[in-house]
This record gives sequence, structure tokens and C-alpha cells, in this order.
Amino acid sequence: MAKITAQYRCAECGYKSVKVLGRCPNCGAWDSFKEEASRGGPRAEARPQANLEALTKLAGVSADAEARFDSGIGELDRVLGGGFVPGEVLLLGGEPGVGKSTLLLQVAHRMLETGRRVVYLAGEESPGQIRLRAERLGISGELELLRETRLEPLLATLEAAPPDFLVVDSVQTLETASAAGSLVAVRDSTAALTRFSKGSGMTTVLVGHVTKEGIVAGPKVIEHMVDCTLYLETAGNFRVLRSAKNRFGPVGEMGVFQMLHEGMEEVPNPSAAFLAERPVGAPGSVVALALSGERALALEVQALAARTPFPAPKRVSQGLDSRRVDVVLAVLERRLGLQLGNLDIYVNLAGGLRVFDPGLDLAVGLAVYSAVMGRAIPDAVAAVGEVGLAGELRSVEGLERRLREGRRAGFHRLVHPPEFRSLEKALEKLL
Repeated sequence: MAKITAQYRCAECGYKSVKVLGRCPNCGAWDSFKEEASRGGPRAEARPQANLEALTKLAGVSADAEARFDSGIGELDRVLGGGFVPGEVLLLGGEPGVGKSTLLLQVAHRMLETGRRVVYLAGEESPGQIRLRAERLGISGELELLRETRLEPLLATLEAAPPDFLVVDSVQTLETASAAGSLVAVRDSTAALTRFSKGSGMTTVLVGHVTKEGIVAGPKVIEHMVDCTLYLETAGNFRVLRSAKNRFGPVGEMGVFQMLHEGMEEVPNPSAAFLAERPVGAPGSVVALALSGERALALEVQALAARTPFPAPKRVSQGLDSRRVDVVLAVLERRLGLQLGNLDIYVNLAGGLRVFDPGLDLAVGLAVYSAVMGRAIPDAVAAVGEVGLAGELRSVEGLERRLREGRRAGFHRLVHPPEFRSLEKALEKLL
């Protein structure tokens, strides 16, 4: 008879121990260890049988199984790389109230219009609340709502009648042997739904809560399990959808929406939207040609210089990589002789966007110099280029795409390498 040995598992992260621990050494949770029995000894485990049927030659795999289908929303298709893939599992994160449920209800409506069967697992809202939102958005009553949050009954329901498209809102509400929202429950639920989706060809979207750091709550392994991780963020009056991981498309791609009473509306021309309130002839304002994923954007970089009464001047940057801004300021001071030691410098990417792109360096340098000297950069100028430590301008990724976007946005004078070799030469031509 096999010997029964006791072991203990953390209910939060799944860490195992041979004895009870007051605090989990892995996740730091207190009083989280629960006893579970396991059969010990090498004779207790039967040797698994080989499954030769699981082997498949690559040449025998049909490419038709990965045929994409549109979401019906152009900005979402852009971020996904062309639409959904059958059997794909996506994770959508975002702050409360940013519009995750609204966007997914609109996607569900488009799926219904194409004849696909859609199931919406409502873990956080009652059917009545979802109906009120659906009526506001003009969504069809053919959408099927599911209120089962226990994992095993949920899987049994899906196996009995697999839908084409499943929305789980949210994955933190699913219950397993562990409490809903715990690290173990989130991990096990994601793994089980991923296995089922791959086996049945059902496309699944999991909604995830985010932590104060802005990442999806739960173990990091769930982002490895899913095929695509998306984040919906607020940028001023707009909503920005970004891809942090995508097995079937580009990473870092961005889609722009605007939240209206009728739902999420696409913004097909983000450059015009973000430049709509740009001041004309103001010192410290420069248009930069940025790149986010495959999309080129014309964005406004603003700078302000103010005399400081304190020994250590402030360096504040919003929406930009603060370390790259510090490098550009050092180049301006050391290579161009611009005195910044007694000035507070504020640099902002207007519109509330966050873009960490080395191609913004030149625009930052021009904006700061313009703000300090009190002389405006011509309105028809758009700039792109990386600034090196010697003050030279370096080429950046997707330069041709950026320049095309600049011309399309109406900027006739484009400042970029190799036409301009240094930041100093660019300033001499413009000011």
C-alpha cells in the first residue's frame, strides 16, 4: 500500500512545503498554507503510457486552422495584426472604468452579426446591468450570458455546447479549489480555459484587473499562457489600446478610441486628433514623428523653462522616457553651451500619451532650446532623430514611415538625419 505523506501548499501562489509556514517565502502571504495529501514512494506512481498519436509532422498541419477573422473594429484589428485567430486566448487589462467591458460588448455584437455564437461570462455584473449597457450600445439580444463562475461547471457547460467566441469578465472572479482572485485560482483558470480553447477552436478573451503598477493582477505565468496581452489605457480624452505580447501579430502596436455615450468610437487619424489643440507660434512647442508598433504618429512635444530659487533644479518629464530626456539636456548643456543649471525644465508629450521612442530625442532638444531662448520653432516643421552623446543625429527605425506621416499631416519641412548631421546644425537652420 502506498504511503500517504502530508504536504502543504500556499493558497495564494501554490508554493509547496513539507511543513506549515507562517509566511510564504515565495509571495509573502501570511497563514496561507493548507494541507493536502499525496501518495509518496516510487511504487505508488504508475508509469505513464506513451502516446504516439500526439506526434504530428509539420507538413501535415493545415494552415486553414489559423485563418483570421475580423473583429469588425478597425483599430482593434490593427492591434491584433489583422483580426482574431480561432483557438486564440487573449488577456485584456486596464484600469476600472476605462472601457474594457464596453469594448468587448461591441466586439461581441460584431461577432453576432457575422453569424458566430458568442457567450459572455458575467462575473462582476448582473444580467440586468449588462442589458442596460447593451441597450445603450444597441447590441443584439442574441448574446448569451453566463453567470457560472465555478471553473468545473463552467468547463462542463462549454463542452456541452462550445461557442465560437467567449468573453470572461473577469478572470479574477473564477473559483477553483482556491478562493476567487487568488494567484492559484487565476493561474488554474487561465490554464484550463487555454487548454479548452486550443482543443475546441474557441476564441477566448479574458478580462484582467490591473495592479497599482499597471500590470495584470495574478501570477506572471498567465501572460506566458495566453497568446496575446492587451492593455487599454486613458490618454487625455482618448483611450489607447496597446499590445504587450502577440504571437500572431506585432508587439507594441497601438489603436486609438474615444469614449462616447454610444460606446467606443475609433479615431482613424490620431495625429490630427492629438495635434488639434496645439498652440501656434508658441516657444517650446515642436511636432515629433513617433513610431508605436507599425503606426507612425505626429505628436506635440512641449517644453517649459523657469528660473528656480532652489540649489537643485527640477527635471520633470511626462509621457517620455525621463532618462533619454536627461541625456538630451546634458548634450544641450555640454555640446551647445546652453546654461540650464539655474532652470527648472519641464518636458511633456501633449495629449496624455506615453511613447518611449528614441526618435523623439531631436524634438525634445529643439523644444527645450526653443523654450530657454524664447524663440518659436516654425509651425510647418516636424522633427525625428536620435541624439547621440556627441550631439550627432542618428537614424531611427521606420524613418520612411514617419516621414510619410509627417507629409500626410501637412508638415512641409521635415528635420531628420542624414539631412542634418547634428543637433547644433538643426538649430542653426531653424532658429
